[in-house]
Amino acid sequence: MYSEKVMDHFTNPRNVGEIENASGVGTVGNAKCGDIMRIYLDIDEDTKVIKDCKFKTFGCGAAVATSSMATELVMGKTIYEALEVTNKAVMEALDGLPPVKVHCSLLAEEAIHAALWDYAQNHGIVIEGLSEPKADIHEGEEENEE
Repeated sequence: MYSEKVMDHFTNPRNVGEIENASGVGTVGNAKCGDIMRIYLDIDEDTKVIKDCKFKTFGCGAAVATSSMATELVMGKTIYEALEVTNKAVMEALDGLPPVKVHCSLLAEEAIHAALWDYAQNHGIVIEGLSEPKADIHEGEEENEE
């Protein structure tokens, strides 16, 4: 069962679309279920504050809801504050997700990190605590299972 907030963000998603000439764009997928999430950031060069954030997601209702909530959570934050937005924070802001949909919140966290990574690469800077993002949230799991 989905919370009212999940349903609201699914049926009335916030910040849908693209940002032309975005400061950073991050795309992450989930090959196991087919979800793909892309986050666009417009970052103020002087203050390093996220002025705008938009998303385009191909996936289930939970993927759309977590994308929508993630954009709201990072808007107005610095790049370092945005880096601290975790999948747990996204889930809590949505009043929870069914266990089978937790991976959608992981997509949101990884897409934010991928957009921040793209921003850092484009501007030749290092964002402390940010590591190179995965293209798929299950990347590297095969090695761990052996």
